[in-house]
Amino acid sequence: MGMTMAEKILARASGRQVVKPGEYVTAQVDRIMAHDNTFWKACELLEEYGTGLCDPERIVAVIDHRVPALNVAVAEMHVKMRKYAQKYGVKAFYDAGEGICHTVLPEKGHALPGRLIIGSDSHTTTYGAFGVASCGMGLSEVTYTMATGENWFRVPETIRFEMTGKLGFGVTSKDLMLHLAGTFKSEVAQYKAVEFGGPVAAALSQSDRITMSNMGVEIGAKFAFFEADAKTVAWLKPRTTEPVAPFGPDPDAVYAQVYTLDADGLEPQVAVPHYVDNVKPISQVGDVPVHQAFIGSCTNSRVEDLVRAAAILKGRRVKEGTRLILIPASREVLTEITRNGVLATFVEAGAMLSPPGCGPCGGGSQGILGPGETAISSTNRNFKGRMGSTESQVFLGSPETVAASAVEGKITDPRKYLA
Repeated sequence: MGMTMAEKILARASGRQVVKPGEYVTAQVDRIMAHDNTFWKACELLEEYGTGLCDPERIVAVIDHRVPALNVAVAEMHVKMRKYAQKYGVKAFYDAGEGICHTVLPEKGHALPGRLIIGSDSHTTTYGAFGVASCGMGLSEVTYTMATGENWFRVPETIRFEMTGKLGFGVTSKDLMLHLAGTFKSEVAQYKAVEFGGPVAAALSQSDRITMSNMGVEIGAKFAFFEADAKTVAWLKPRTTEPVAPFGPDPDAVYAQVYTLDADGLEPQVAVPHYVDNVKPISQVGDVPVHQAFIGSCTNSRVEDLVRAAAILKGRRVKEGTRLILIPASREVLTEITRNGVLATFVEAGAMLSPPGCGPCGGGSQGILGPGETAISSTNRNFKGRMGSTESQVFLGSPETVAASAVEGKITDPRKYLA
């Protein structure tokens, strides 16, 4: 009997030939990621316990959540991160301005097919877009893994989404993922691994796959995989000196459930307050004025996202009374949109630019919402109070939907601007 992607990786990492769902294994973790909310504290705990790092080569530390430092307390955390990274010899340390952890880690060649990665952030499922078993863990678990290099896992059941048909004009993987969340709800994959497959999955770009794996945790997934195919290998090879090979499930892998999702006829989707699975087709959202439009986050602020949004903004202006904030996912993304003219399009349209980082996505900095304000955002969560005031509202959509909404000052179907 064959194994799923999760089973194959956990078997390899735990020194087993075969593992089955429900078994508990102790697995060696290939990479451990921690950002400015956790890395410094984990290092303080290691010092308190008198324990060093298991292997500095396996640690990836990123300053991204509060960039630039917005007060003395945050600046102190950043100082501690820099000090500990130097003290422990963490070479994969990415300082403020390099970008969001979930974008930087793949860009720098750490997310290779078949690896097992944990991170101190729930959206660590992102790396499943590269055939990686990746998940978020809390501070104590991350600290333990930084010290020992291993952690326990219960081998998850795997569910597979076979995505058929074809995405229509102006409809993106963000719309597909929101539709999936709205259809199957937020607990469909609770402590299960997810595999995205079918012709739609094969046709998606690497950037589009990242969007869906990133939001895998929003349907409860422990891991959220795409097969690492030739497209994935081509994306990764220039970014690492290590071998990169395709990786996927065995042909006779056994799944707990297989669901079919038809992309034909799908229109842009919007998650309405205050849950990610509270999703409506954009034609059913109604007339919703927008105070702030935000294009950013680990979900949808890569080059492809910004090129598509810029196509809507070209020659147009942000509506008076609405503000548009752009935060590229990384320095690499910012460099490319500077070269290709996309950045100029945003600025000429009236957008505000912040340095690469998380910004207001988690209410940390640079654009949080005030009482009574409504935002349309390309981020991954719209929980009450997540982006600022508990009296604000957040709607989620694709970068194209955000751009079109910024132009009209209300939530708008982007397809009217893409003809």
